[in-house]
Formats: sequence, structure tokens, C-alpha cells
Amino acid sequence: MTAKAEFTVTDSFQYDRRSRARWIWSHIWRYKFHLIGGLLCLLLEISMFSLSPVLIGQAASILLQPGPTAQNQLLLLSLAVMLVLVLDGASNMVAFFAATHIGTSFSADARRELYASLLGKSQTVFDRLRVGDLMARATDDVSQLTDMIVPGAILIIESSLAIVVPLIYIGFISWPMLLVPIVFLIVHIFAVRAYMRRLNPVTRLQRQLFGRLNAGLEETISGIEVVKASAQEAFERRKYSEHATRLRDAFVAQGEIEARYLPLLFYALAVGLSFLQSMLLYQRGLLNIPQIISLLGLVAILRFPTFISIFSFSLVQSGLASAQRILDIVRTETAMDENAGGHSQPMRGEITFENVGFSYEGAARPMLQDISFHVRPGQTIAIVGQTGSGKTSLTQLVNRTYEATQGRVLIDGVDVRDWNLANLRSQIGKIEQDVFLFARSIADNIAYGAPGATQAQIEHSAQEAQAHDFILSFPQGYATEIGERGVTLSGGQRQRIALARAFLSNPRILILDDSTSAIDSATEDEIQQAMRRVQRGRTTLLITHRLAQIRWADAILVLDQGRLVAAGTHEQLLRRSPHYRRIFARYEVELPPLEAQVATELAA
Repeated sequence: MTAKAEFTVTDSFQYDRRSRARWIWSHIWRYKFHLIGGLLCLLLEISMFSLSPVLIGQAASILLQPGPTAQNQLLLLSLAVMLVLVLDGASNMVAFFAATHIGTSFSADARRELYASLLGKSQTVFDRLRVGDLMARATDDVSQLTDMIVPGAILIIESSLAIVVPLIYIGFISWPMLLVPIVFLIVHIFAVRAYMRRLNPVTRLQRQLFGRLNAGLEETISGIEVVKASAQEAFERRKYSEHATRLRDAFVAQGEIEARYLPLLFYALAVGLSFLQSMLLYQRGLLNIPQIISLLGLVAILRFPTFISIFSFSLVQSGLASAQRILDIVRTETAMDENAGGHSQPMRGEITFENVGFSYEGAARPMLQDISFHVRPGQTIAIVGQTGSGKTSLTQLVNRTYEATQGRVLIDGVDVRDWNLANLRSQIGKIEQDVFLFARSIADNIAYGAPGATQAQIEHSAQEAQAHDFILSFPQGYATEIGERGVTLSGGQRQRIALARAFLSNPRILILDDSTSAIDSATEDEIQQAMRRVQRGRTTLLITHRLAQIRWADAILVLDQGRLVAAGTHEQLLRRSPHYRRIFARYEVELPPLEAQVATELAA
């Protein structure tokens, strides 16, 4: 069976992910009223600002040719200049407010989209991604999207209008004076294109290096106990320093590119040539002094877009690089399919493996090969084998943490890929040896799989898991906040909370992956009694090497190098399976002779 559609959790707005530009535009267009309103305000702002030199030129004409009404005319022109500049400032404020709304909303939407996309990825995707790099994309790269919009894109749009609108005013005053500004505009466009071509790979490299830096930091912090126990602080400092140096060098390279930015030189030449041209036209009587004042004032406006483009294009390039990094994760293909319209029924707990094979992505050999067995509802199946034999991988195919690469896994006779994914997983509970707890209260951790549970239900499940007494020993009891990954608790305490979480969620299939490894023998006996009560009527897959747990399993599966080499009860396997007998060689128990050996002796 082939996968259908990628499992996603998004809002009702559909984003176009076919390309980076389409994805950005689909996000921005969501706020089209702010976009259109902001653009109109920018146009009004630049129009008013460009009108002020024209009005100043008219005032100069009155000063050069004073008359009886000159004072009144100058007063009106002064008020007009003040009005247009007030409109300029007000329009600028509204435009930047709209741009800020678009930019911050864009980053918030992109962050939600990225997070929802990550929740829908299969485990194979996370196996090849570094957590620190993902964190960098979800934090710094998303923040770059806001900077790309404001001040980045808004300044580019404002700069473009600050070139076009003054040229229109210049054309109305004296079209021959358009020659130098138009030549400058053409040269400016080519210079900016060359500048962006040089800048693009550098900004992309900066984003990548920042991701590596963050990934290294996360790995060091997560493994700080190993670092300190191995006395490798100096090595980690050198490694981090190397990453930081490479990131600094990338920003230095950006500075070198910006230092060679030529449009500012071209603008200086354009001002000088415009002044020269205006003098020549004045000598020929084609321009007067008030017109020269207005024209040179309009040419001066071009300095702002020329100067600010260094800053704004850098922000946009960084934002584009960040957008690509985010989109790469969102578009990462995954074999996981939510199958929202799939099978959705209460489980009985019947499990069937039909010639199942599984390989991790990029692995040299398959982890599981040709696995077939059948589990009846309510049975407890122990899975044993040497380290690396594929026990955990086998159980991860039941709840579709991974997809089988060959064969089929069926629950109640239905392929797990045909089940509604949420319905499938909500009826399967799993407790692993390495228990993960959230940095929340104990009550929140126990109720994680059943968020609507009452306090009485939470406490009852904790009592069943033998966790109630130690929880009440804390000053705040069930409201006690535990550290990240439950670091403030002992291993046994973490596992008992995980057991309580599983009891509360009331799963039809329970997977226990060496879940009592950190619990003392006395507590384990009490927990085993509670587990046996909970397991009645539930199918249980039990990964363990503890003889006391294996003995009360209904059947035992023996794995060796990814293959199912034996199956049966404890007594049967002791007599028939050399692999199973090797597991108990370390126990001081008397092993019965192998049936094959007995048959050989009788034949002799």
C-alpha cells in the first residue's frame, strides 16, 4: 500500500508551497487589506514628500519676483508645505503599522505551519534532522521573516516609489532633465542585481552556519553529563569556537560585499551631472532658478532609496534564505499518512504480522526480516532477544512510529496504514525504558494522554502505578513542577509516572519496552500486580529480560538479528530454542536438556 497524503495540521488557509516565492506570497496575501492599504499609504507618503520641493520652488519664484500679494502667497505655500509633510508623516506611520502587522503575522503563521508540519512527520524524518538545527529554523529563521517584511520589503517598496514618483514630477517640470536620472536608474538596477547575486550565497551560508552552531550547542547541553564525565569541556569549546568563527567570517564576507556597493557613487555622479545639465538649460533660457531649485530638490530625494538599499536588500536576502530553510522542512516528504477518513473503531487488540520487513533509512542491512506471528486479543506477548535484534523496532511498527517496508501489520484484521492515525494511536499505550516527561506538573504529565481526566482519576492511576505515595511526599504534591525530561525525579519515579499515564489513557494495546528497568524489586512486585489487573482484556507486548515477567506471558517471541527464530511458552522454548536458552544462561537456574539433544541421544 502506498502512502496517500502527508499528515498535516494546519488552519483553514491553504498555503502555496510549490516554490519559495509562491509560499511567501500566499502568506502575505492572506492580509491583502493591510497590504493594499499599506501600499496606498506609501504612495501617498512619497507623493507628498516629492511635492514639497515643488512647493519650495514656487516659494522661491515669489521671493525673486515680489509683489503686493507675495506675503499672503508665501504664507499659503508655507501652510501647504507643512500640510504635505504632515500627510507624509501620517501616511508613513500607517504604512509601517500595516507592514508590521503583515510581518509579525507572517512569522506567527509560518511558525504555526512549521510546528504543525513537524508534528505530522514520520519518525524517519526526525532520525535524519538535528534538533538544534530545527530549533534554529523555528526561532531565528522565523524571526528573519518579520525583518524581511519590515523594515526590509517595506523599505524596498518605499525606495522604488521614491525613485519613480520624483521622476514623474521632474518630467512635468522639464522633461529634458529626466536624462540623467533615467540613466542613473538603469545603472542602479544593474548594480543592485549584481549586488544581490553576490549577496545571496553568503546569506544562505549564514543561515546554514547558524543552524550548525545551534545544533552543536543543543547537543552539548543535552549531553552535558557525558561531556563533564569525559572531561571534554576543552574539546567542546574548540568545536563551538570553530562554528562561531565560521559564522563570523560569513558576516564579514557580507560586509565586504556591502562595502563595494557602487550605487552611492553613481548617485553622487548623478547629482553632479544633474546640476551641470540644469546650468546648461538655464543658460539657454529653458529653465529658471525656481525650477532648478525644485528639480535639484527632487533629485536629492533619490539619495534615500540609494542609501537604504544596502540595508533593505540584505534583510530581504536573509529572509529569503530563511524562508527556503523553513519551506524545506515543511515540504520534506514523509511516508506517514494521517488517513483522516480511514478505519476508526474501538479496538479488540488482535495483532498480526505478515512477512514484515523493516529497514531504517540509509541502513546497511534490514532491521527486521520476514516476521510473521499472530496475537489474540487480551494476550500478553513477551519479546526477547539480544541487544540489536530488533525488539523495539518491531513494536514501533504497531503504532506506526515507523512504516513497515515489506509485508503488512494488521490490527483487528485491518492494515495499520488503513486506520485513522489519531484513532490508532489513541488506543495504543507505550512505555519505554527511557521515559520522556514534560517540564510541567506531575498531574499534567500523568493526564497527558487523557487531558480531560479528573483529579480523582489521576490519583487513582498513580496509586495503581505505586506513584501516589512519593508524589505526596513533595510539598506541592501533584502540582509539583518537574524539570525538563523529568530531571528532578529518579529513574524509578519517572517510570512510575509513565505507568500512571498509561493506566489513565486506558489503551487497548499496551507496549512495555523494559518499562520497569529502573524500579527496585519490591516496588516492581507491587507494580506487576497492578499491571496484571490493568492488562486484563488488553493486548500487551512486553520487551524484557526479567525472568519473573517473561514467565507469566501467554507466549514468547525470540528475535535474533532481525528474524523471528522461535515462539512458544517459557517451558517450550527452554526445551526447543538455543537462542532462548542463551538469554537465561546468566541466571542460576537449571535448564532442561534440548529436545534435539534428547532425540539424538535416544537415536544413538
